[in-house]
Amino acid sequence: MTYAPFNLSGKVCLVTGGNRGIGLGMAEALAASNADVAIWGRNAEVNKEAVAKLEKLGTGKVFAWSVDVGEEDQVVKGMAEVEEHFGRIDTCIANAGVGRGAANFEEMTIETWRYNQRINSEGAFFTLREAGKSMVKRAKAGDPGGSLVGTASLAGIEGAGRNEAYAHTKGGLIAMMNAIATEYGRYRIRANSILPGWIATDMTDAAQGNDTFTSKVISRVPIRRWGEPEDFGGIAVYLASDASSYHSGTTLIVDGAYSKF
Repeated sequence: MTYAPFNLSGKVCLVTGGNRGIGLGMAEALAASNADVAIWGRNAEVNKEAVAKLEKLGTGKVFAWSVDVGEEDQVVKGMAEVEEHFGRIDTCIANAGVGRGAANFEEMTIETWRYNQRINSEGAFFTLREAGKSMVKRAKAGDPGGSLVGTASLAGIEGAGRNEAYAHTKGGLIAMMNAIATEYGRYRIRANSILPGWIATDMTDAAQGNDTFTSKVISRVPIRRWGEPEDFGGIAVYLASDASSYHSGTTLIVDGAYSKF
């Protein structure tokens, strides 16, 4: 028998922040692997463009919702609508995120702190809680299994000067994913964190055009390039697939070996 765990036909995968950047890179691979894909994003027009692209990639259905994950009521409503539309939720990737730092730590404001906290911490909490609730309900009805994924960052485990507010949210997300893994393992629900390194997205746009940053930072990446959103497609498909059925409670670093140099 051919080993074919990465055909995701029949699986429903939700990606928050799935209309661009790393989230879209993940959604593209999931769709190309024949999963039914739900994406959340705040910009309805960008959502529409993403859906048009994803629909051409596989045999699954694709749908988008305009959801601000920082608003609890929108997350609760959005998760119920995904479940109603597709009938189930097999994988939820809490990927929506923002990043804002300061000139230095002593000048960091509470507004900067809360800006990061609202989406990266509270938004991920609302999203994973509601997806987990759906998966646990399904498990108790006799259909166990599921995959919860949090897009964290190397900033969550390494020193990120002038980005303490952002780093705090990503370190907290890693801790939350580990706790979920131990609590929900009895339902065969896995929970893992993905830690991107330097990835070419809107969030790093300013650094991409900075020659000094390129020469002093990107030159230290052993693979010698910026990461791209499509570099996260394979890990998303793996974590959504049955091939990862015993893989839980880990942090998966995708950084071109930057953290090892």
